[in-house]
Amino acid sequence: MKNLLIATAASALLAGTAQAEDIKVGILLGFTGPAESYAPPMAGGARAALKEASESGAFLGGTKIEIVEADSTCTDAAVATASAERLITSEGVSGIIGALCSGATTAVLQNVALPNGMVMVSPSATSPALTALEDNGLFFRATPSDSRQGAVMAQLLKDKGYSSVAVTYTNNDYGKGLSDAFATNFTSLGGDVTINAAHEDGKADYSAEVGALASAGGELLVVVGYADQGGKGIIQASLDTGAFDTFHLPDAMVGITTEETFGSDLDGTMGQVPGTDAPGGEQYVPIGEANGFDATAPFSPESYDAAAMLVLAMQAAGSSDPADYKGKFYEVANAPGVEIYPGELKKGLEILASGGEVNLVGASAIELIEPGEAAGSYRVIETIDGKQVTVEYR
Repeated sequence: MKNLLIATAASALLAGTAQAEDIKVGILLGFTGPAESYAPPMAGGARAALKEASESGAFLGGTKIEIVEADSTCTDAAVATASAERLITSEGVSGIIGALCSGATTAVLQNVALPNGMVMVSPSATSPALTALEDNGLFFRATPSDSRQGAVMAQLLKDKGYSSVAVTYTNNDYGKGLSDAFATNFTSLGGDVTINAAHEDGKADYSAEVGALASAGGELLVVVGYADQGGKGIIQASLDTGAFDTFHLPDAMVGITTEETFGSDLDGTMGQVPGTDAPGGEQYVPIGEANGFDATAPFSPESYDAAAMLVLAMQAAGSSDPADYKGKFYEVANAPGVEIYPGELKKGLEILASGGEVNLVGASAIELIEPGEAAGSYRVIETIDGKQVTVEYR
């Protein structure tokens, strides 16, 4: 039955080749705000995949893709909503890659994408709350939920011999979701969370927050924050006062900003970010070099894969209408099918056009699980001589 449906979609695609019209795809990321340093390599990854498909000549009978970008910020739901509305109502996009942060993603999904029947694929929104949201099959993410990150992080710390930790989290959907997931898992493993306290972004002084964390005690401080905002301030205040000198850093604290800000002051600090040692990661690196972005940056591989899933789903449906292609993501992202790696989108598009099956492995070894999120693995980092070095995968 699956082969019959694919063949039917392929026939419709080929029949409409002569009337192919260019389409627009939106890239909606936090180009400003507390995670802005993550956006450029993420946008680079999404652009690279869309450009690859557009220039292949094989996408929807020769259809070209115009990229339209907009800023979701991370913390301003009104701006995120307005940006998404512009992409859909003014620009007429056929799909959206984004948003970057969980709060902005939630706002756009509920207020804009769902009412307009628009597909969204986030490369980086990780809040567990997104799993339970009603989305009418329109929302996907190329990164695992923080329910998984919390479990991975808890096991990693226990394996390293830590029995008590303090936790601070940025006061939003992402921070609360991940800190709670971690605390639940760490406690179930016999660990002690001495305090699990929120902090606000945008403050000039975090000495009061750090004082409360230090009073509670703990062998290290888990900082569930943003590298460009409160998380950075918490670490600086901890180092300045001597309250903590060892930290654990989840995904939004891993990256070049933290490395450049603190250098060897964080030697011994560990963390994790979605990542894989599968071959696609290495194959993705020259794509970044050719397009002027760092392909090893956090969530850049996932951004390439988010855009790749989108265009392959459209191709499988023979349509750029979200109502038609939203049901094709599992077909193109999972086995069976010919494995498709970075730089091979033309091959995948041609296979789908001829009625075949593809399995996007991509740059992040993407595999979708219900309800439309990545199963995911994590790259464990340790700061050694001032550099964040990958030491294992989980």
